[in-house]
Amino acid sequence: MNFLSNNSHIRILCTARYALSVDLEPAYNFLKSLGLRVSFGKSIDTIHHQMGGDVNLRSQDFIDAYFDDDVDVIWIARGGYGTVQLIDKMDEDGISLSRKRDTNHPKLIIGYSDITYLHARLNKLHIPSLHSFMPLELRDKSNDAIESLKTILSGDIHKIEVPNDHKLKNQDIEGIIVGGNLSILYGLLGSDDFPDTNQTILFIEDIDEYLYHIERMLFALKRAGKLSNLKALVIGGMTDMNDHEKPFGKNVIEIITEITINYNYPVIFDFPAGHIKDHRSILLGVAMKVSITSSHIKFKQRYGTT
Repeated sequence: MNFLSNNSHIRILCTARYALSVDLEPAYNFLKSLGLRVSFGKSIDTIHHQMGGDVNLRSQDFIDAYFDDDVDVIWIARGGYGTVQLIDKMDEDGISLSRKRDTNHPKLIIGYSDITYLHARLNKLHIPSLHSFMPLELRDKSNDAIESLKTILSGDIHKIEVPNDHKLKNQDIEGIIVGGNLSILYGLLGSDDFPDTNQTILFIEDIDEYLYHIERMLFALKRAGKLSNLKALVIGGMTDMNDHEKPFGKNVIEIITEITINYNYPVIFDFPAGHIKDHRSILLGVAMKVSITSSHIKFKQRYGTT
């Protein structure tokens, strides 16, 4: 699907913290330069404490855009906290996100971090979504990050390459990639929305967590069986990790390596996605091909293919 060639319509709205239209001007102008039609949801310029409106307004704003066949893409304005309040609210009164889009009316949801709640719900329903940076972050992202988003929206094959610094053995892998923010995934354990990780590629990233929190969350995923049958584990940005005055004694790489040491799949570190400047886009719920050689690791996927 090429969203950049058919006068597609993108709606920017809030499911969590509030956003002001004046601060969204760079993103608005960027999208218009790509030939997209752009509109703001009712949650933009609405402030309810920290949120972009109360839970009823935000949930209805999302539902209105999701079931509007004239809206092709929904780009969540920012993360923070609040999307969890909407998940079950949007399924009341017979409204369900399982009403999939047909091939003539695809619907792509874009966001990350707190938006992992939406990714998880949609991907569990076999609906692809896009893990990418937010409109309010546009000015802070690298040119490569912006080009990554444009490549996905154009429908072209999306490629990412990183060095094989951890000496993973040569191999080719293909599987559906799922995941998102580790803290959100941890919060989804025990719910129907937790992604099916069996024979998938699991992606995780996080920010501003204590190192022992990272270990605790990963132990929880491991004990729940969510790490036992992966094709690969991909680690994005683990940004601004915290420690106590008396050090925990392990860094993130050491924590993850210890927890996954007995699994027979590659653990790929330093993937360029998450709370980082060079945040490349990932299509979640879509097949990804991974080719590992002695020097590099190459990732490839495309919207519209599984």
